[in-house]
Amino acid sequence: MLPIQKIRADKDLIIQKIFEIRKQDVSSQINEVYNLDLKKRETQTILDELSSRMNTLSSKIGLLYKNGDIEKANILKSETSELKEKIKDLKSSFIDSENSIKELLYQIPNLPHESVPSGKSESDNEIVYSTNIDEHKNQSLLPHWDLCNKYNLIDFELGVKITGAGFPVYIGKGAILQRALIQFFLNEANKQGFQELLVPHLVNEKSGYGTGQLPDKEGQMYHATNDDLYLIPTAEVPITNIYRDEIIEEDRLPIKHVGYTPCFRREAGSYGKEVRGLNRLHQFDKVEIVQITRPSESYQTLENMVSYVETLIQKLELPYRKLKLCGGDLGFTSALTYDFETYSVGQDKWLEVSSISNFETFQSNRLKLRYRNKNREINLAHTLNGSALALPRIMASLLELNQDNDGIRIPKVLQSYTGFDKI
Repeated sequence: MLPIQKIRADKDLIIQKIFEIRKQDVSSQINEVYNLDLKKRETQTILDELSSRMNTLSSKIGLLYKNGDIEKANILKSETSELKEKIKDLKSSFIDSENSIKELLYQIPNLPHESVPSGKSESDNEIVYSTNIDEHKNQSLLPHWDLCNKYNLIDFELGVKITGAGFPVYIGKGAILQRALIQFFLNEANKQGFQELLVPHLVNEKSGYGTGQLPDKEGQMYHATNDDLYLIPTAEVPITNIYRDEIIEEDRLPIKHVGYTPCFRREAGSYGKEVRGLNRLHQFDKVEIVQITRPSESYQTLENMVSYVETLIQKLELPYRKLKLCGGDLGFTSALTYDFETYSVGQDKWLEVSSISNFETFQSNRLKLRYRNKNREINLAHTLNGSALALPRIMASLLELNQDNDGIRIPKVLQSYTGFDKI
């Protein structure tokens, strides 16, 4: 969430920037936060004054009792009783203001970075790079769901029988190829110095609030109500929450983690051809990279992460494009996001396979994730994460691109993981 200090410093500029870039009017929330904060600080001033008065009276009462002046002591004691009631009421008002501010801050999106393009929807995203796909267009090529059926790689109907739509069953070489992709992505991250973690697939409510999934995406998360736990939508949530309420010594930065997990998303309201096959699932596999950095280094870190993800797609020899998301398509918690899309030759469409984001202090402020510099000053760290990579649409693009008359070729970088070069 936005630090209250930023809103105190220039609330009108924040309102203007969010409206101009995100096309979202947050003026009522920001102004209410500002006014509640004024009220809270005024209450704190009065509380400090009353507490000081209480201390003075307590000292005087003690002396009066010591000197035997009981009558005067009792008069002052009745005054302290009145002060205690006032202090009690003011403390309650202070807590109410504090809670109201927090609830409002949870509703306000991150302030976009100055380089974020203005725009209302994904059609306004900036295309930074794109492969020429003319040579790949071929109407005779099959979409991946037909290939999966033809070569018995993924059974979508069996998943419906066991669970429901959006929970496919990977079979034989389809399962091996999926495992090969996971291992390839993990090994490549290990080479880049990311420490591998195997984390829980369920998180508590504090973790959901810490990284911003709650309350913003509450309807998109599966909730185990009896235990009040949430199935993770991405490994970003448990990995980043490792550092909730932590103060990290500066010499430990940057912290680099990678984790493979299944991801669970309700995707409420999704239907039609856009969700066919692997295009949109309720359960899917993803390898996630997470970094915690000094604020001064976070945007160079973002560029490095973007370059790294780009090399993964290049090694898989997939046609792709790189996008800088506009304000209207920017995630609630993000200050700046790059997306990667691979081209689906069997569907003649682009499929999103990765998002890499810098959240600046938006998550760390919620998490109370701080670092201590060499001067012993404590500041909020910056957090970043990215898909490296999400598997379903990578699998879809890979199967469709590499099909020929007698099977599906396996990219060279995966053959040592699969143990075969063709399906």
